[in-house]
Amino acid sequence: MRRTLSTFGFIGSDGYKWSFVRSGGFDQVKIRHGEDIKHLENLDPKLWAALSCPTRGVHFDNRTLDLIDTDKDGRIRVPDIVSVSKWVCSLLKNPDLLLEESETLALDQINDETEEGRRILDSAHHILESLGKEGAKEISVDDVSDQVRIFANTSFNGDGVIPEEATDDPEIRRVISECIQICGSVMDRSGRPGIDTAKLEQFFADLQAYSDWWKMAEDSSEEIWPLGDRTADAFAAFDEVDAKIDDYFARTRLAAYDHRAQAALNRHEAEYLSIAAKDLAISADEVAGFPLAQIVAGTPLPLRQALNPAWVERMEKFYELVVVPILGEQTTLTEAQYLEIKKRFSAYAAWNNAKQGGAVEQLGLARVREILASNARATIEGLIAEDKELEEAANSIAMVEKLVRLNRDLHRLLINFVNFRDFYDDDDEMAIFQAGKLYLDQRCCSLCVKVDDIAKHGTLAPLSRVYLAYCECVRRGGTEKMQIAAAFTAGDSDNLMVGRNGVFFDRDNQDWDATIVKIFENPISIRQAFWSPYKRVLRWVEEQIAKRAAAADMAATETLTSAAGSAIESAATGQVKAKPKFDVGVVAALGVAVGGITAALGALLQAFFNLGWLMPLGILALILLISGPSMVIAWLKLRQRNLGPILDANGWAVNTRAKINIPFGAKLTSVAKLPPNSHRDLRDPYAESKMGRIWAASIIVVLAAVWAMWYFGVLHKWFPTAGIPKSGWLERREAQQAAGDATSQPSSLETNGLRILVEPVQPQE
Repeated sequence: MRRTLSTFGFIGSDGYKWSFVRSGGFDQVKIRHGEDIKHLENLDPKLWAALSCPTRGVHFDNRTLDLIDTDKDGRIRVPDIVSVSKWVCSLLKNPDLLLEESETLALDQINDETEEGRRILDSAHHILESLGKEGAKEISVDDVSDQVRIFANTSFNGDGVIPEEATDDPEIRRVISECIQICGSVMDRSGRPGIDTAKLEQFFADLQAYSDWWKMAEDSSEEIWPLGDRTADAFAAFDEVDAKIDDYFARTRLAAYDHRAQAALNRHEAEYLSIAAKDLAISADEVAGFPLAQIVAGTPLPLRQALNPAWVERMEKFYELVVVPILGEQTTLTEAQYLEIKKRFSAYAAWNNAKQGGAVEQLGLARVREILASNARATIEGLIAEDKELEEAANSIAMVEKLVRLNRDLHRLLINFVNFRDFYDDDDEMAIFQAGKLYLDQRCCSLCVKVDDIAKHGTLAPLSRVYLAYCECVRRGGTEKMQIAAAFTAGDSDNLMVGRNGVFFDRDNQDWDATIVKIFENPISIRQAFWSPYKRVLRWVEEQIAKRAAAADMAATETLTSAAGSAIESAATGQVKAKPKFDVGVVAALGVAVGGITAALGALLQAFFNLGWLMPLGILALILLISGPSMVIAWLKLRQRNLGPILDANGWAVNTRAKINIPFGAKLTSVAKLPPNSHRDLRDPYAESKMGRIWAASIIVVLAAVWAMWYFGVLHKWFPTAGIPKSGWLERREAQQAAGDATSQPSSLETNGLRILVEPVQPQE
């Protein structure tokens, strides 16, 4: 026997009796009290409305969703809901509190019979004390939301991060500050910058590497520091011109190999001409690229004259810091001398390239070794260890936040995940996936979802069979933008088109300018389907009239132009063209056409009038014949409307066929209606006059009625002596009646003076 009740029971795997309600075309489990939440782990997942939803893009507290999403994959799944529901119910004395969705949680409702419950209760008291609320009987979401405020006056809070304020020793505070300066900081729960074990190890590794690097130079000072304390500056001056001097001696060797190359090695005159027209600068790239000095085979490098202007300053520095200390004063430099200088700096160059711990170089070698020689590292490691000893207590504080938030938010999540009560309920509460309301074309659409990528969303969402309009929304002068998909489920689509503007109100009641950018068309209502055939015919007639009018206008223009040309030609030649003869065939064709139309119309009217008192049913049948197929198709498609593809395209995993039938669609999209008890003045001072159309329609109706009465002989009955000509239909009818009368009269036969009366034989039925 088919079940007729809308609510029925279901025995779960643990013997728990569930209650379901039929809504949206599928069975939705009812969350009636805390016991339902407690037993969610035994509810068959096939009976859940959704299996997964994203943690972003929904109207829900992001922090709560992050606390539920323990694996941090950005999605909430059935195991996440089951786990957190079981955890919350174990920590509350009365799980029915979850259905109240309260902002506060009474401390005496925390279950202190378990170790975890006692620890969380102690942490709740600690939080209230740190906020100056000693003796408070309840704790709120606001109390636990700002952890910086909770830990503001604590140096040790279990996160393993030590700020400068964690110690009173000025030397240790200085080392922590230097570590933050060089290696960066980690934010402590108190909101202050600090360092953790990783930062401390990185800092001291750099200190040791830098010290060891300098130790290498100290062990080989004569080789690495050929010029003593001036070696670093001398090497820097040498390094600036090293490649250019190499280039000079390579060119001289090539010129010595083949004197024909000498001109090319010194650059061609054309290259000087190309830069001569410009405003020259000594440091210009074109000049700097030229050789260091004129290339002559076997010639040493001049040091203080005849040098490339772009390199004079650097060569002077090289001369003073390198050449003079090593070779003494001289005007030229041979290749052998240059190679000797290069050799003197080779050990320093190798050591300099092997630099390690450069991040701490700014501290200076003395400070680096001072820190390494102190007990700063051991002291800071001890502070970090002391802080971590409080990790469990600090985590309990975090658990207090999780408990208080879930006490407020869990039930709301369940009625948007386990079932879709918020979506299908009669109250004004919107589901978490509804982004707001779109006002456009005298309608308010409440099924609007945020969309990140319209093209991607549009590949799946049209399978919902819902009329979808994608809108780009802009707020505050174009600085804030978002995209939505709005479902139109009532009214019609006559005035919906790309480019139309409306206003979108989000869940925070902020208004956005909305513009339709893309539409997926589907039936909206039965009413639209009823009128659609007539509208299509009317549009077709309008298009045909417009085409014929345009063609007639063009033909008239061509005729007028041709006539004017002919007149001018006739006037010029003095000959008048003969008028075309009247074509009798055209008249005959027109007569045949008019006769055919008249006959067809007459047959239709005859069939209609022959219905007698059934004529209203004939009108109804004609209307159904025209609008019926369109209405049936629309009805079938409207029955297939489904919420699932719209949400699936946004990352949900909807587990059922959540229907949007015709009555529910009328709720999702409300059409403009006058308020109750409103007064409506039907007089429009700017309305177009209807008298002309009324008179024209009246004349057409009267003429049609007169023609019908003439055609069917009514006028002949009313005015038998008026001499009105008979219609062909009336003449045929009278002839048929006369023939019938003749066959129905008895005939006589005389034989041998006897008259025999012969009665007509009636046909047997």
